[in-house]
Amino acid sequence: MSTIRTRFAPSPTGFLHIGGARTALFNWALTRQLGGQFVLRIEDTDRERSTAESEAAVLDGLRWLGIDWDEGPIRQSESANRHAEVVESLLETGAAYRCTCTRERLEEQRAAELASGGQGIYDGHCRDLALGPACGTHTVRLRIDRERELRWDDLVFGPSGQQASEIGDGIIRRSDGSPLYHLAVVVDDLDMGITHVIRGADHHSNTPFQLALYHALGATVPTFAHVPLIVAESGRKLSKRKDPVSIQKFKSDGYLPEAMINWLARLGWSHGDQEIFSAKDLTKYFDLEHVGRSGAQADLDKLDSLNQHYLKQRNAEDLFSVASPFLDAVAGEPVKRDAGLDRLLDLLRERSHHLVEMAEKARFVLVDEIMIEAGPAKKHLRPVVLEPFEALIEVLEALDEWTPAALESAFEATCKAHDDLKLGKLAQPTRVAITGTGASPGIYETLEVVGRERSLARMRAAALLIRERAAATP
Repeated sequence: MSTIRTRFAPSPTGFLHIGGARTALFNWALTRQLGGQFVLRIEDTDRERSTAESEAAVLDGLRWLGIDWDEGPIRQSESANRHAEVVESLLETGAAYRCTCTRERLEEQRAAELASGGQGIYDGHCRDLALGPACGTHTVRLRIDRERELRWDDLVFGPSGQQASEIGDGIIRRSDGSPLYHLAVVVDDLDMGITHVIRGADHHSNTPFQLALYHALGATVPTFAHVPLIVAESGRKLSKRKDPVSIQKFKSDGYLPEAMINWLARLGWSHGDQEIFSAKDLTKYFDLEHVGRSGAQADLDKLDSLNQHYLKQRNAEDLFSVASPFLDAVAGEPVKRDAGLDRLLDLLRERSHHLVEMAEKARFVLVDEIMIEAGPAKKHLRPVVLEPFEALIEVLEALDEWTPAALESAFEATCKAHDDLKLGKLAQPTRVAITGTGASPGIYETLEVVGRERSLARMRAAALLIRERAAATP
């Protein structure tokens, strides 16, 4: 078999969508497995919407995911002359013709055909008029052999296609001289030697017309594979406004690239019961045979679980490295790594689904002054705990060592001295005083990481708050 050549061809009109990222991943994984070439083509012919910023965002997203390419980025706009040449050659051979039908005529003809039970396709009014270049404002249409079958064996959907008579003579060049998407994509794929076109299922219905173009050009048709669309958990189509669909959004929320790769790969593809896949695994196991046809649900809980798995795999240095920008954002200044922070991050990786959550949970260490949340304060900083809480402060002030073992002994002694008070009755008020919240890693580890001076200062402030609340109570 000749060397496989695939491509990813995004439009630079926004962010890198998770659907596009998964398409790129599937192309990349299969190509790397089979030792072929993966081409990146930027389809920027929509000059009004295409921007350099969007192209940069697409490239940044791919690089962050670790998806590299062998050729490109090649911009489709650079092939404008080539597209024009192909249209002219089709006109010369009679495979295409000029059409002067107005929008009004086309709309009337379509409405009439639909009303009579037809499919609303173009009626071929200009097909045999042999209009020349001087015919005035016109489009160019492909002359389709209406007796031909436009079918292919899709590597995901199986036997696909329809009769040529069902699609009509489609436009390949607009009246302003610009090529239609179908013409440009077919010409580009041919010129780049693309052997396998792997793309979203939303392009499945486009393929018959593109097959007609391949036939008109006397070209070999590539192998097609249309992968299922990604849908929300409710089964509805993903919304750019309602759902997180941007790779950049997931990146800024603190998801790891290896978790995203794993999650994207499992959206519509499986390899037995295996759930955890590295990028290297994908280049070994990925195939189109096990890509499903139904919509792939974007299970964000699964992504959280995978991200937590990969957070646990990072060593201390790597964990701090990826967490650092998020820690800095919470602290409002660059955060220095030390043994205490390493210890806290190690504890928080068991409690965090992503780096934004981890950094927020580390806030009590990153800032000097904390805000105590109203709910935990009302529940745990009550007058009834004031006496044992202030006694604990005195015991802690007298400690020679500020270690988990010494802190545990201090808590136990204080609880015992107050009628065998349950540990939670003392630990929770302390946790709220130290972190401002009702949840944190173990109380002894939390106190150790915050340090003696800051811990005692916060506990004294909490004791004062309890006294004030007690005084205000009738």
